[in-house]
Amino acid sequence: MYQRTVQINLPKAQTIDIEFKDVTWEVQTGFRKPKKQVLRGVSGCFKSGELTAIMGPSGAGKSSLLNLLTGFQDAGSTGTIDYIIGTSKQNYKAYKKASCYIQQDDQLHGLFTTLEAMKMAADLKLGTSLSQESKNFLIDDILETLDLTKTKETRCDRLSGGQKKRFSIALELLDNPPVMFLDEPTTGLDSSSTLQCIAMLQHLAKGGRTIVCTIHQPSAGIYEMFDHIYLIASGLCMFQGSPANTVPFFSSLGLQCPRYHNPADYMIEVVSKEYGDFSDQLTAAASGPKSWRSGFIRKAFLVTSFSRKNIEQKATVIVTPPTEFLRFFVLFRRCVIQLYRDWTVTHLKLILHFLVGILLGLFYADAGANGSKTINNCGFLLVTVIYLCYTSMMPAVLRFPSELPIIKKEKFNNWYQLRTYYVAHLIANLPVQMLFAVVYSSVSYFMSSQPHDWSRFSMFLMGATLTTTISESFGLVLGTTVNPINGTFLGAIASCMMLLFAGFFVFFRHMPLFMYYVSYLSYLRYAMEALVQAIYGYDREKLPCPEDELYCHYRAPKTILEELGMKDVNFWMNIGILMVNFVVLRMVGYFTLRRKISAS
Repeated sequence: MYQRTVQINLPKAQTIDIEFKDVTWEVQTGFRKPKKQVLRGVSGCFKSGELTAIMGPSGAGKSSLLNLLTGFQDAGSTGTIDYIIGTSKQNYKAYKKASCYIQQDDQLHGLFTTLEAMKMAADLKLGTSLSQESKNFLIDDILETLDLTKTKETRCDRLSGGQKKRFSIALELLDNPPVMFLDEPTTGLDSSSTLQCIAMLQHLAKGGRTIVCTIHQPSAGIYEMFDHIYLIASGLCMFQGSPANTVPFFSSLGLQCPRYHNPADYMIEVVSKEYGDFSDQLTAAASGPKSWRSGFIRKAFLVTSFSRKNIEQKATVIVTPPTEFLRFFVLFRRCVIQLYRDWTVTHLKLILHFLVGILLGLFYADAGANGSKTINNCGFLLVTVIYLCYTSMMPAVLRFPSELPIIKKEKFNNWYQLRTYYVAHLIANLPVQMLFAVVYSSVSYFMSSQPHDWSRFSMFLMGATLTTTISESFGLVLGTTVNPINGTFLGAIASCMMLLFAGFFVFFRHMPLFMYYVSYLSYLRYAMEALVQAIYGYDREKLPCPEDELYCHYRAPKTILEELGMKDVNFWMNIGILMVNFVVLRMVGYFTLRRKISAS
């Protein structure tokens, strides 16, 4: 029996104090309305090795202060915020890489187990600096510390409220951040889970981290577990100091906390003006020369370490963040697994595309080879464009808004760059969209008796695939520009408008000149033209006319092309324009997603 200890020395494993002075923040309450001052010149210091609680009644400015200290929100703020290491100050860019922000809502990927999610987070944060064995040791150590070992094989969406909160913290502990912010970590937890959560944060703080959280109104036992209290009300600091000094502080102002009364409840009652307005006295005393912070002995920072039996040697590893190139492969794998496991996104849509292909094949049976059904066959091509457009656009409108909180959290906490995630999502999703088009086209094309010519089928499939991918890109732009309800409405309206200019409901030769030129803005026009050329273009021979029909006016493909105004259309030109549409919409989608994340 022998033992091995692996010690991780992170470049950012250092004590960081946060000092802020005269911080104010204003928000616009409405169009042409005066700004509301949420924070009114607050100052304070949060030290490493301490568990700090920002307290106050609802609307006091707790979350606003937390957002400013993390850099999550900075527009409209004034004042200074310094990040101090020893005797030197650190710039925000370096500090941001050393901190993490765990928001009130636990944003987790519900389709992964906790172990899978931890491994992917470790690959995104630690890269190849550690071997897989070392990463596994580290994951086991963190899960054991947070009492999550029994949940390794549990999917994230099946964790309890307390487990989700602890697991959100576990994900951020992988790269050992010296600064951690938590917004209402006890929201929705019962008393036992709350006690466990705060005890865990207290344990992490004693390891040398700077841990700051907002909390509304804790019990007396929970209140005493904090090292430092920062009380805020009406945008002003009313008290900052040790929980043990709360009662003496209020007593010095003539405010006596009743015996056996929870000090946390009493201080909230006072700042809520239940006993009168003492705001000026409290603000002056809190910012006065006397410090109500207890004599706190700074603990030495303990680097993350873990040990297992049966190993004897020691190893020290310098961990460096992975490159975006390596992160791309991790994100790509994660996106593929998500697509595979989300049966509503892949399996159900595949089945529906197959069934709809059969339905349309039966509905338009013999339309592609019957000279008397040429107009009906053009209707089949239009239905194909409509179906692929709607079934690709609407899910995309809804998908990114649902994933936006997770993307924002992971990007803000330095898991990856947004462009890396965007490219990984694009490349993982493209084959799936192409598969949908192949399944639908393979069934409906041959069942509707379209030309049994592989070149024409390939052209048809190319147009259908581009229609699918462009529609998804357009839905992504809508989903990252407006809310899902408006996006769904605008998507339906935009599709209907573009459909009017596709060249079938109103033939191009019958359109007013102005409307004809407007039709060039509709990508469905190019999709429809591409499909018509695939079926009737390139000198296709005349179609047979049934014996029971006296005359088949459109049995000659050139006749229907002239009627539709598509005689001189070049198939490959349309394909090129559709590709340009795809690239442009994907680029616009990236910028709208980035703007959405920055603004939310």
